[in-house]
Amino acid sequence: MANKLDGEARMTIKTLTERGHSNRAVARMLGVHENAVRYHRRRLADAAVDGRSRQRHLAEAFAPAITHWLEQLDGQGPLNLAALHEWLVCEHAYPGSLRSVQRYFKAHYPRPRIRARRRVETPPGAQAQADWAEFRKVVLAGRLVRLWLFALKLSFSRYTAFVWSPRADQLAWHRVHNEALRRFGGVPAVVRIDNLKTGVVRGAGPWGEINRHYRAYARGVGFHIDACLPRHPQGKGKVERVIRELRAGAFSPYGRAWEGIEELQQATDVYIQRRSTHRRCPATGQTIAASLALERPALSPLPILPEPFDLALTRTVATDATVGFEGRRYSVPFAYIGQRVEVRGAAARVQVLAEHQVIAVHPRHTPERILIDPAHYEGPSTPQVLAPMPLGRMGRKLADLQALAPQQRPIDLYAALAEVAR
Repeated sequence: MANKLDGEARMTIKTLTERGHSNRAVARMLGVHENAVRYHRRRLADAAVDGRSRQRHLAEAFAPAITHWLEQLDGQGPLNLAALHEWLVCEHAYPGSLRSVQRYFKAHYPRPRIRARRRVETPPGAQAQADWAEFRKVVLAGRLVRLWLFALKLSFSRYTAFVWSPRADQLAWHRVHNEALRRFGGVPAVVRIDNLKTGVVRGAGPWGEINRHYRAYARGVGFHIDACLPRHPQGKGKVERVIRELRAGAFSPYGRAWEGIEELQQATDVYIQRRSTHRRCPATGQTIAASLALERPALSPLPILPEPFDLALTRTVATDATVGFEGRRYSVPFAYIGQRVEVRGAAARVQVLAEHQVIAVHPRHTPERILIDPAHYEGPSTPQVLAPMPLGRMGRKLADLQALAPQQRPIDLYAALAEVAR
């Protein structure tokens, strides 16, 4: 058993002995030897003082230098004791540690003033806060798996959407947004996020570079991305608070085996609905469910949500009405020749968009390197683009033969083609 006790343990000894507990009982509670309890009781009774408190601070010998450094600072910036310690070491060969400088300041200077934090209640429909939470060793379909929980919380009504995901990559990031916005029934003006790579690829906060795929998603859905300042938990404290509540046992994925992620998601949705009818929103004084009903008209109408994608590139449509993407060529309607379009790689499909509207869809990751939709070459000319020449007899015959099932094609295929070519 350890005999070294901190200040809190010594105060515990004093309190328990004043209440009549024996030395043996107190030692058993604290997990120390009975002699340690007797020693500290005797010191408390004698009002003994730790001899270290009478020692002079090492930094006192450098007080003139410290005063000079503070005068040079002259309130031009926040007090940085690490910078002061580095300056003392470099300029005055200070032999002590940063901790010794901190102890000196605590004993000789008043505490710095506390910066007041402005509390602002956001109006309805203005903001939602997003965050991930990781849960390891969840029993799912008889196996221990790692799951991620996405939380999106409306700042006004405090309504929260929880969406479970087996991954936390770019495709999953867009998918969970879709699911959360469907549960809201609308889109807030701003989504505040942390500085995760699916949201911010470089830097952090307002000066960070937003992930271009996520920016394309947000532009299509209709919300602005607001990245939090680094090391600023108050920036999205509402969503972090609800995740802490969940981890504290409000609703836990542990303690039972789930048949699949769908069952876990359904149980989570039931928990959210029950919670929203019992908890009150501080901004309205009504239940969270009633507050959501008040906020929903202020949300933007829910659009046709884009299919989740992990890659989005801008391409110029070539004169053969195709665009290049992942080493393949994909056709688009010929009217878009010469225009800049956005090509998105979803889980199983490639989507081509112009002005946020899907104009072409093709399968993704196919063995074919050229994917053509003949319908993209049909239609009248436009003021900017002339329609392609129509198929000749050979082209029409080839198209007709291709449309036939293999067992219905003529046996002498080459002879049929030669006859058409005459």
